[in-house]
Amino acid sequence: GSFLSSIFFFDISVFLISFFLMPGLFFGNISFSETISFLFNFLNTEGLFSGYIKSLFSAEITTPLTEQANKNTRLIIRISISLGKLITLYCFMFKGSIVALITPFKNDKLDEENYANLIHHHIKNGTNGIVPAGTTGESPTLSHLEHKKVIEIAVKECNGKIPVIAGTGSNSTSEAVELCKHAEKSGADGLLIVTPYYNKPTQEGLFQHYKKLNDNVGIPIIIYNIPSRSVINMEVDTMAKLFELKNIIGVKDATGDLNRVDQQLKAMGKEFLQLTGEDYNALEFNKRGGKGCISVTANVASKLCSDFQSATLSNKDNEQKKAEKLNKLLSPLHKALFIESNPSPVKYAASLLKLAPEDVRLPLVKIKNSTKEKVKEALIAATLL
Repeated sequence: GSFLSSIFFFDISVFLISFFLMPGLFFGNISFSETISFLFNFLNTEGLFSGYIKSLFSAEITTPLTEQANKNTRLIIRISISLGKLITLYCFMFKGSIVALITPFKNDKLDEENYANLIHHHIKNGTNGIVPAGTTGESPTLSHLEHKKVIEIAVKECNGKIPVIAGTGSNSTSEAVELCKHAEKSGADGLLIVTPYYNKPTQEGLFQHYKKLNDNVGIPIIIYNIPSRSVINMEVDTMAKLFELKNIIGVKDATGDLNRVDQQLKAMGKEFLQLTGEDYNALEFNKRGGKGCISVTANVASKLCSDFQSATLSNKDNEQKKAEKLNKLLSPLHKALFIESNPSPVKYAASLLKLAPEDVRLPLVKIKNSTKEKVKEALIAATLL
């Protein structure tokens, strides 16, 4: 069913882009060869996600057309690209249960085999996307080589089955550019970029940081707004300004403020993708217009989180009741996994389920015995242990 839907919407996208390019061709603003080149690049996919997305967002394809077109034709081209964005986001990817994947270590080294096995576990259990090298993946203590490696493994193992949204944020813009370029080259389907931490940029600084990243890649970018860790909160007006750029498509909102969902929806509309970064508020978040969760809990409750997200995004009454039931089941686990600093509790939970060892890298440490008991209890309450 999902494959046939993909083909259907892919055909619609080709038609829409062809349709909106025709006026430029007819009035002589775009040459026949340029039109054919655009469509060829659009169709020359490298798998369901990577080639398709790059063709919609890449400046290498859209810029030559827009530079030679008049004002009206440029507007038409931009509309076609926006339609392509909309179809892509809501029909193919970036919604539902997206796991902020833990990074397993063995003797303090990246355990590549275990990492690949985790990804296949998620594909098997209905997870809708993978985020390698996020905070839950201990990106602050990964070497640059390890950071790049986990992204490469994720792309290889997912193999187009589910999207890979690579964590490529840094408080150094030049370093973030390097990570973003590598992720794109590796075949990632999107980028998750945290607001710069510690150096506390102004709102203008935030805009310029993301604009620089936007201008250096051709795949979708999701802003990661998490004031509790970065000590800076991106204002809605700044986000709205960034949404006008070609690659900025949405936000992972970890503010914990549900009013932000309403504010962002009002400022940017339904085209702006909103994902929560807080498992505990996912039910209400989606009711207000959210499309999913970049989840910590999904590391140890992949099937439950997938079923929960699917139910929340349904309009059927019985599915909404199912969502409420699953939310109640998972709530103790959401709470237990944040008694101590993430990802130490979820790694302990993963060790109990034989998914990965509990080892974390300093300055993080393993959780206390009292916390271990609460994590065990929550796993039992969720019928996982």
